Amino acid sequence: MSAAPHVPVLLDEVLAALAIQPGDVIIDATFGAGGYTRAFLDAGATVHAFDRDPDAIADGARWPETQENPPRLVLHPRRFSEMWEAMTAAGVERVDGVAMDIGVSSMQLDRAERGFAFSLNGPLSMRMDQGKPDAADFLNTAGEGEIADVLYTYGEERQSRRVARAIVAARPLETTGQLADVVRRALGYRAGMPKDPATRSFQAIRIHVNGELDELEAGLGAAEALLNEGGRLAVVSFHSLEDRIVKRFLRDAANAGGRASRHLPDMPASRPATFATPAKAVRPSAAECERNPRARSATLRAAIRTAAPAPRQKEKAA
Repeated sequence: MSAAPHVPVLLDEVLAALAIQPGDVIIDATFGAGGYTRAFLDAGATVHAFDRDPDAIADGARWPETQENPPRLVLHPRRFSEMWEAMTAAGVERVDGVAMDIGVSSMQLDRAERGFAFSLNGPLSMRMDQGKPDAADFLNTAGEGEIADVLYTYGEERQSRRVARAIVAARPLETTGQLADVVRRALGYRAGMPKDPATRSFQAIRIHVNGELDELEAGLGAAEALLNEGGRLAVVSFHSLEDRIVKRFLRDAANAGGRASRHLPDMPASRPATFATPAKAVRPSAAECERNPRARSATLRAAIRTAAPAPRQKEKAA
């Protein structure tokens, strides 16, 4: 299992953003199939890898670096929003870098039994931790209005009410194939369309079932608290809502929001900047997108930690 069975997105750019030196302690907040972790280990780092998916942790436990003394790969079967607590329990107060690859992993998408992909018929699950309630529980019990709100908010589905009405009328739903057919019929799918209309609904339901946006916000705060001065944060997102959260977090942490109006005077920063002004967002090259179509929607945002204490560090000190 030393080689990852998928292609990590923007790998060279993430490595450049983290600037890993031998002996650095790096957190891979979204281990998945281990593509980033493998590169971090090869660069000489010790890696603490987080994943709430038991399949990912089980696969990672076979890596030889987990058996070294001391281990260079430490696996944490937890949500990455809990990395502050987990690292504190492990006796690690500060790290040199944090990488986050937001969203569903290739290993989850490619396994029909996990119920993430509309292109593979399987049980309607979509749970990253394989627990309950899952997508079937939500879609078969929630009201039409709640389903429509989820589709509109997390999938930016403009015809969310039509799709929600069709879902409720077709209940009970048990498989990804059934859900995909319902959404396609509701939106008038035709063979040869450039984008399957089920894409937005599947994305929205997955984000809702896993609480992904709340998880991202909490994970960014945990990374802020764990990074050393000069430590580096690199976040790859695949959805506009995720990217907006990352962009806003880094802008606010760097006090780089700017004035509300050019006619108003500069206002003092509400708190010392915990990150330097973030670098410009990075998108994959045309060549990478051709090699790996899943890279097309990816955005990397990175920033360097300052010496200013984070809110969580202040709470701990108090």
